[in-house]
Amino acid sequence: MRAAFMQEAGRVEVGDFPEPTAGPGEVLVRMHHASICGSDTHVVLDGFHRPERFGDPGYPGHEGVGVVAVSQSDRFAAGDRVLTVPPGWLGACWAELQVVPEAYLVPIPDGVSLERGLMAQQLGTTMFAMKKFGHPDGDVAVVIGAGSAGLYFVQHLRRLGYPHVVVAEPDADRRALAAGLGATRVVDPAGESLVEVVAALTSGSGAALVIEAAGYDALRAAAIEMVRHSGTVGFFGYPERSGDAPYPSFLAFRRNVSIEWVNGAQLEPGLASFREAMALIAAGEIAVDHCLERFLDLEDVDAAVRVAKQAGGGAAKINLTLPAGRMASAG
Repeated sequence: MRAAFMQEAGRVEVGDFPEPTAGPGEVLVRMHHASICGSDTHVVLDGFHRPERFGDPGYPGHEGVGVVAVSQSDRFAAGDRVLTVPPGWLGACWAELQVVPEAYLVPIPDGVSLERGLMAQQLGTTMFAMKKFGHPDGDVAVVIGAGSAGLYFVQHLRRLGYPHVVVAEPDADRRALAAGLGATRVVDPAGESLVEVVAALTSGSGAALVIEAAGYDALRAAAIEMVRHSGTVGFFGYPERSGDAPYPSFLAFRRNVSIEWVNGAQLEPGLASFREAMALIAAGEIAVDHCLERFLDLEDVDAAVRVAKQAGGGAAKINLTLPAGRMASAG
């Protein structure tokens, strides 16, 4: 089979590997599509990799969809269409075939294409996050970063009824997407101060909820600057470094801020958030098609990771098509 792999930090290559074999409680999935997660760009390009996984086929991809080829599970049968959601360190979906424990599979219902079903992975992580963030009282909520996760957060916040959802995003195409999905105010940080915009909207009191979905220390500090007293700050973006980071602890203390980090959606009992995400997609209650505009071939995975690192070149999400997906589209 063809599969992407990391032989060293900073680059993903594609090569030939033996086909893997499923053991008890596992299934072998023939992958059709995969996505580049923000965490993948950090693993490949920023030193967050696991050296023991150098050379492993499919690593670090963990957002994928495909069809069960062989099942050693009582819960899934050959031919079932599935979303694969293993934790990132177990990811192996950038490969034609992937072995997945049954605990990390979500069925894709009839009527939902594999491509749209793929979006339930990222959407599910944001739904898991919103369970932690809650629904703080107030009229203004803020999302920093309008990548795929940030755009899902915009929709969650509007569904919760926030009358003002402010989005900061440097890319013009992504700002336009945010506005189309319900953001009531979009900010280009190159020309405006998000902190000042929020202060003006709230008469200086601050936003009820601020979600940092870009992954930069300066933006996490800004989130604390613009949240109201006893408000909530949600840190969804990946850490910028593995060591200590700057943190406005005294300001957070003075404002009695609740700070929630997000990790471990794959460990939630029953993969509840991913299943809820799939149901919302099936019902058409959450828009996902804006994340399906750009697919690259598996052979171009290194370029795909680098494009994703640069704000997707304006695309909300960078995805991959594997040989089975290409054949299905041609058929």
